[in-house]
Amino acid sequence: MNLVSAFAAVRPADKYSTDVIAPPYDVLDNAEAKICVNNKPHSFLHISKAQIDLPDDTDPYADIVYQKAYDNLSVMLKTGVLKQDQKPLYYAYRITFNGVPQTGLVAGSSIAEYDKNRIRKHEYTRPVKENDRIKQINKLNMQTGPVLLTYNNSPQIDKILKHATDQKPQQSCLADDGILHEIWLIDNDETIKNITQIFNEMKAIYIADGHHRSAAASKVNKLRQKNNQSTEFSQYFLSVIFPSHQMKILPYNRVIKDLNALKVDELLQKIDKNFKIKKSFDAVHPQKNGQFGMYVDKNWYQLDIKPRLIPQNNPVAKLDVSLLADKLIEPFLGISDSRTDDRIDFVGGIRGLTELEKKVDTGDFAIAFSMFATSIDELISVADDNQVMPPKSTWFEPKLADGLFSLTF
Repeated sequence: MNLVSAFAAVRPADKYSTDVIAPPYDVLDNAEAKICVNNKPHSFLHISKAQIDLPDDTDPYADIVYQKAYDNLSVMLKTGVLKQDQKPLYYAYRITFNGVPQTGLVAGSSIAEYDKNRIRKHEYTRPVKENDRIKQINKLNMQTGPVLLTYNNSPQIDKILKHATDQKPQQSCLADDGILHEIWLIDNDETIKNITQIFNEMKAIYIADGHHRSAAASKVNKLRQKNNQSTEFSQYFLSVIFPSHQMKILPYNRVIKDLNALKVDELLQKIDKNFKIKKSFDAVHPQKNGQFGMYVDKNWYQLDIKPRLIPQNNPVAKLDVSLLADKLIEPFLGISDSRTDDRIDFVGGIRGLTELEKKVDTGDFAIAFSMFATSIDELISVADDNQVMPPKSTWFEPKLADGLFSLTF
């Protein structure tokens, strides 16, 4: 099976693209999503997060939610808001965020190669989120949320995408958050064949964001194969693939509710065993690996881990998120499992350091840590070593939009 495949996407009709485009379903709570769809009857959130069209007390995982998504999808298809392309295509997709363009390829990615770990993972999934997408895919016969993938740089793919995007885009729409999304169709049969072959020659490609969506697609495919319901395109999952040199990762900062019965001076004394501590008059934006900011009791401190404590041969253990957990949060603040301990929470770097100060100053949390962003090379090293990162190690920005492409079976 090919590593990637062209497919006939379900897309908004050109005149509806701005009405349909929506934030990813999992970055908004229900209240935020309802505000987002105000005066937008064609927003894709009516499909990806259909509980917004049901009473507020509706269980978001109830069967009625997936039925509502199906009903909303059917209406949009019937009225021509959404339409399916006539033949399998690849698509060039550009996101421009803060004036910086990022151009990738929209494709189906092979579930068989995912199962063989040629499409490599770096994160555990949570069953409740995985099951949600399984139900969604099964009910719609469609994958509606793209998985963000990356690959080691390929001048050949860069050249193809540049040629495609030298033309006027097929669709261009400005999302509510000010991010520009542009789409070009790659419909030349020889170019399609060439793209498929170039990816087939790659050793691996990597999941950056969307582990739950890819895992759900794999389980749906296995179930359909078992029931003799598999089709050509149920064996692929919807993906957008960017070259690694264009990937933008922001820090994923940490906030903790208490000091584990320590006073600030006691905590500083303990931290001094593993970190060089420097008080700062300004919020600390870490500038390199092994450097952290700490905000507690209305004061910022710069923490630099002592070099002897950095492992050299384990790509997970030497990540900054691991070093902070292993050398400070677990031994001194008593949190051993950040996936299950409700004393810790995570703040995406897009929200800035003032958000950390706010969370501590209001008393909701006692201490905050600012991080240096995990690099794409670190992510690839972990995936190549068949390991997984700690939770909330990466925050990719900009986020892929929902609704511009769906892969139907």
